[in-house]
Amino acid sequence: MENKNFEYAGWKVNGFVALLLFFAVLGGSIYLIVAGANCESMTWGPVMLVSGIVLALFSLIACKGFMLLEPNEARVLTFFGKYVGSFYNTGFWWVNFLMSAKNISLRARNLNAEPIKVNDKQGNPILIGSVLVWKIRENEIYKAVFDIDTPVATGEVTVTANGRMKALENFVAVQSDAALRQVAGLYAYDNNTATNEELTLRSNADEINEELETRLNERLAMAGIEVVEARINYLAYAPEIAAVMLRRQQADAIISAREKIVEGAVSMVKMAIDKLSEDEVVELDEERKAAMVSNLLVVLCGDESAQPVVNTGTLHH
Repeated sequence: MENKNFEYAGWKVNGFVALLLFFAVLGGSIYLIVAGANCESMTWGPVMLVSGIVLALFSLIACKGFMLLEPNEARVLTFFGKYVGSFYNTGFWWVNFLMSAKNISLRARNLNAEPIKVNDKQGNPILIGSVLVWKIRENEIYKAVFDIDTPVATGEVTVTANGRMKALENFVAVQSDAALRQVAGLYAYDNNTATNEELTLRSNADEINEELETRLNERLAMAGIEVVEARINYLAYAPEIAAVMLRRQQADAIISAREKIVEGAVSMVKMAIDKLSEDEVVELDEERKAAMVSNLLVVLCGDESAQPVVNTGTLHH
């Protein structure tokens, strides 16, 4: 989308200088009004009186041209509906009072999105929430003001600065909801329903956050909004399947632990048999090796401690 934003290059005056001129003109108008009212001349009296009133009205109307800009603020200037530029100079200024100045904030804002229910890549219902930091790009405030509709609040004549920012916050909230649903549908919740090579919402938080941030920037570019940071701050199975998924996770954990125990036990048994044969401590036939392997596996893989039995006889009894 074309960026139509440009910096205001028209006439502007330091606000304090303009304020001195304003008081000078206002004082002169008061003098003319008083002098005209007291003048006995039928010609100059009315002229001075009318001139004083006109100057007083002009000076009061000209006050509309004063602007006070703080850091990270800007004004979008229009002249009878025509965009004439964006004003970024901080401080106290005076510009043409016939121009309309729309206030816009460039400060960063937070959006904490409530968890929403979506289906992941495998179709499992999950609850997912996000938090993001966003702000309006300094060189794209034209889009934020003119490309996004801002309704006039009840009782207001024109759109206020707060109303404009509320409309942008609502726009960001809607687009973040859509982006979050889109990203959540592209990945599985965890590795229980995905291959180890696939990214998952629970195990690959950094990659998922980068994907979410990219999607948000694509959606919010039309409003001149930049997402500084986006994070998934809540992730869980939906209540209707949470208990089932918890039991499955516990079962997977038990199976994984048993696999490690058996793998370690087999390696220890093999090492023991190889060491006995290598050091020629005792010669065991295949039957006794099988018995030894069975006993060691029972000891090493059992849930409870094995009770030793001392053999006081021979190996054959």
